[in-house]
Amino acid sequence: MRYSQDHKAQTHQRIVKEASARFRRDGIGATGLQPLMKALGLTHGGFYAHFKSKDELVETALRDATAQLREYCETTFAAQRPLASFIEDYLSVAHRDGAERGCPLPTMAAELGQRGTPSAIADEAIGAHLTRIAQSLGGGEAADQQSVMVLSSLVGALLLSRSVQDPALSERILNTARDALVSQAEG
Repeated sequence: MRYSQDHKAQTHQRIVKEASARFRRDGIGATGLQPLMKALGLTHGGFYAHFKSKDELVETALRDATAQLREYCETTFAAQRPLASFIEDYLSVAHRDGAERGCPLPTMAAELGQRGTPSAIADEAIGAHLTRIAQSLGGGEAADQQSVMVLSSLVGALLLSRSVQDPALSERILNTARDALVSQAEG
């Protein structure tokens, strides 16, 4: 049975959305193609009608996650207190608990580096974050350097908060990092 091009495009997009969520929540290595396709009601073999390899899906899903993040950032950085608002949202319990909808960097960065082929899309996502943060800090060389520290602290604190079993420790990590970064951003 042949499907229309529209049906194939819709199926392709469903695979990308599901993979994007699973890669952010579970990681790249822990996301198998067979369970991914099964969750969508599709066959494992059908995957190859849409992608040449899992690596291609990873890049496509990362591009999708980055586009979602870009939309969110455009709104957040246009608000009053842009950097403080971004920090508060990034280091929130909701973001910690909603990895499948959040920033891909905490879950995927280590795995992307271990693949042996760093991702140009990761370069774009990190570069865009650094630019937005530096602009919020007033621009210039000092702001560029500080933006690296802010982004590293955000990603690291979120990653650590997700890795511990003790809820009080997790919230302590989020709260301490958030308060310090907001104070720095507004000071």
